[in-house]
Amino acid sequence: METQSSSIGIKGTVGYVPPEYGMGSEASVTGDVYSFGVTLLEMCTRRRPTNCMFQGGLTLHEFCKMASPEKVMETVDPSLLLAWSDGRRRVKVEECLVTVIRIGVACSMESPIERMEMRDVLAKLCAARQTLVGRLV
Repeated sequence: METQSSSIGIKGTVGYVPPEYGMGSEASVTGDVYSFGVTLLEMCTRRRPTNCMFQGGLTLHEFCKMASPEKVMETVDPSLLLAWSDGRRRVKVEECLVTVIRIGVACSMESPIERMEMRDVLAKLCAARQTLVGRLV
């Protein structure tokens, strides 16, 4: 018996659609988490998941995962650091970016059960923001 697969039902943008959708899974919260993670990584690196550098098994997720945390500053978009020339403040920005990259990697794991839950994502993003700008009044 021959098994056939079809991509007719897959809806989404290449690079942002979670792998399980290609295997016939229904849209899900974990799929949304995956797409969110890829978007975070794109915002921090200024590289789309479809960038020509991502070939031969290298993905935006793997690129960021390999860099974190020691080489994160080599992967982030340099324009994110331009406004932060003050040394102490720049350290906070770098800490924040490392956190955001880690979150993006955790959200864009290939397996849905390995992805972060959005409540945890929110808590970590709020903590990173607080580290960067301090407590809001």
